[in-house]
Amino acid sequence: MKNPLSTMLASATLSILLASGANAQSFGDCVSTNRVTFDGSIVDAAIATPELSTLVDLVVAAGLDEALATIEDITVFAPTNDAFAALPPELVDVVVGNTDLLTEILTYHVTAGHPDPRKVAGAVAQRKETLQGQSVYFSRSEGEPRVNNAGVSCTGVQTDNGSVWIIDSVLLPAL
Repeated sequence: MKNPLSTMLASATLSILLASGANAQSFGDCVSTNRVTFDGSIVDAAIATPELSTLVDLVVAAGLDEALATIEDITVFAPTNDAFAALPPELVDVVVGNTDLLTEILTYHVTAGHPDPRKVAGAVAQRKETLQGQSVYFSRSEGEPRVNNAGVSCTGVQTDNGSVWIIDSVLLPAL
């Protein structure tokens, strides 16, 4: 059984990291920042983070919540509510109304293993295949870590079944 106090503390930590603009650190500081440990699954961590409520709603709507809570050794790049709000409303309407398309987009945010987007060597972007089948690319822009064009929070979250990196925009695969 999960300890309610540790869940509350982890949730508060995640919220503080988002509110404080974790990307504002220098790259050296960003790379050396330790991941936060969350006692629960990737889905539990997302549920405990108010800034990820839109993502949680979409994951449930696509029927991916059980898989993301139980599959081991995965990483989710989790767009914030603001990232979803920045999408054109017409696109959101089409995606929400089409479970297959929603699943394609959401699984494009998931990779196997525990890649750390902060640790890009040199100027060459690093490629990582997603569960959707296409690849995402890790790079740096002005010293900040990026996944494709999305900014990445400097602090990742380690959960019982994988990792979560909060990102500032929705990743869209080629469809």
